[in-house]
Amino acid sequence: MNKLIECLDRQFAQLHSSSRESIPTVSPDLLYRKPPSGSGFPYSFGEHILRSAATVEQTFGGITANLWDDPFEWTLPETLSTPEKVVGYLVEVEVTRRHGFELFKGDDDLLKDILAPAGETRLLPLLLDTLVRAVHYQGRAFATLDFVRGRSSEVRGRQSVKADRDNEELITKL
Repeated sequence: MNKLIECLDRQFAQLHSSSRESIPTVSPDLLYRKPPSGSGFPYSFGEHILRSAATVEQTFGGITANLWDDPFEWTLPETLSTPEKVVGYLVEVEVTRRHGFELFKGDDDLLKDILAPAGETRLLPLLLDTLVRAVHYQGRAFATLDFVRGRSSEVRGRQSVKADRDNEELITKL
């Protein structure tokens, strides 16, 4: 009945789980280590993970409380300086996201228009855009981490292929 909601919920939950599980695998000194300039990686692993979560927070803060603020100020590396603080922030974002999904009573809710800062927008495209942007930042985080660690991205490449298949499945279901 609510296949769209269930599918989107699962994809957002997987995004959160992947980010949260990745943090303990990163030493504190690598969390915000930036790759050399000119590498094509302008931000650190941690910054990309925070951008991914902030994308979700902004959308669901808007949906649940009409707070569309960019979480830039409270997601700075100086504020979330340790892996534990980053995990704490990820948990807060997940709580907000879950609260947002509790508001959806049926797939028809996703076809409703809401008032966002850019004007009226339909919920489903907003959620899909949020998911795509958040997954993009997460993917950049993993690629950056591989780069800073000096590892080949072959393993991540295989994971990206699986993620691409999962995303195609999501689009097909929609």
